[in-house]
Amino acid sequence: MDAERAISLSTFQQMLGDVIRSAPDLTGAWVTAELSDVRVSGGHCYMELIEKDEFSGQVIAKMRAMIWSSAYRILQRKFIAGTGNAIQSGMKVMVKGSANHHNVYGLSFTISDIDPAYTLGDIGRQRREILDRLAREGVLDYNRSLAFPEVPQKIAVISAAGAAGYGDFSDHLVSSPEGFKFYPMLIPAVMQGERTAASVLEALDFVESTIDFWDCVVIIRGGGATTDMHGFDNYELARRVAEFPLPIVVGIGHERDRNVLDEIACRRCKTPTAVADFLVDCCRQAWQTVVTDVRDIVDYVTERMKGEQLRLANIENILPARVKMVAIREQNHLQTIGMGIEKIIARRFSDSQSKLNMIALRIENAAKGDMERKRLRLNRMEDIIRLVSPENILKRGYSITRLNGHAIKDTSEIKPGDKIITTLLSGNVTSVITE
Repeated sequence: MDAERAISLSTFQQMLGDVIRSAPDLTGAWVTAELSDVRVSGGHCYMELIEKDEFSGQVIAKMRAMIWSSAYRILQRKFIAGTGNAIQSGMKVMVKGSANHHNVYGLSFTISDIDPAYTLGDIGRQRREILDRLAREGVLDYNRSLAFPEVPQKIAVISAAGAAGYGDFSDHLVSSPEGFKFYPMLIPAVMQGERTAASVLEALDFVESTIDFWDCVVIIRGGGATTDMHGFDNYELARRVAEFPLPIVVGIGHERDRNVLDEIACRRCKTPTAVADFLVDCCRQAWQTVVTDVRDIVDYVTERMKGEQLRLANIENILPARVKMVAIREQNHLQTIGMGIEKIIARRFSDSQSKLNMIALRIENAAKGDMERKRLRLNRMEDIIRLVSPENILKRGYSITRLNGHAIKDTSEIKPGDKIITTLLSGNVTSVITE
């Protein structure tokens, strides 16, 4: 290496700065970027300009930027007048400025002008993208298609506690001339800033966990800067509202304010007060419907009663003759039935008598046959008994020897000295055993 050709770092930085300052395209250039880490110190406004990848969300470019105090007051007023909100982190902006280079602090961008219309246009573009995505996913019209309850009394109110919009809503809800009864419950949520979407999502989760208690959901917020409503232009929140199983009414800001929720909720009212008026009007219409129905019922019943009274009067006139005619007809009918019954009874009695006689004959014949069979059986048994009687056995030359009254069947049953009796046909022989 040739050390004599090397230059110092400060010289290199100075050369780099000269190139940047002398480049006409780097002076007075309009740049689009997102603001990050915006802070004000000593009257100056410092920030980071960043650019993110459209698909991955990763930061692909970043540069320090500042608005010097002399320009900051002017640009801040201009931005507030155009957008309704102050310059803050998270906004997409189009700013005019020049590139600068400092030997110690490096590259930076000094802002000299800002276009509020670009920021408003970017918000509108985001809304269109969210609505288009919900339409592609098939959920854009789900909540809008839900049938709204005729008498919405149990109301889940998502709003900021103590907010003027919530107070106006509550006052109008309870001050209807008819004195309708409502049961609103506040589910507190952050309604402005970066936590808006996450906070409203948490409130909707609570409502869904107690869904059987509610008739509908109300999301309300009073008026304010246009960009204060930016927290409602969130895809996750929009998807949740679009798919929510209860009808949702939104009243966010003023009549001129629009956000994504206005396009997907079941009902959209221009202000929180208008939401209360809408709920009261629902009950009023239901009440008027009931009153009309009751009047129609009374008229119908009155006319029907008149018709029935005329019909009863007519019946009263013709009833005696009808009764007499029916009585005669029924009497003749009963006489005919009586005669038929007598014939049927006589015929059935005759049939039954014949059946009884036949049964008695059958029983008598069966008894005679059974007695004859039993007599023949007894005769056969008598013959058998006679054949096996001892008398007949003795006649054939047999004898019966007994010891102590018991017949002897084996020689082992006797011993010498025993007295035995032998029975023959003609009499008994007594013997003494010697051997």
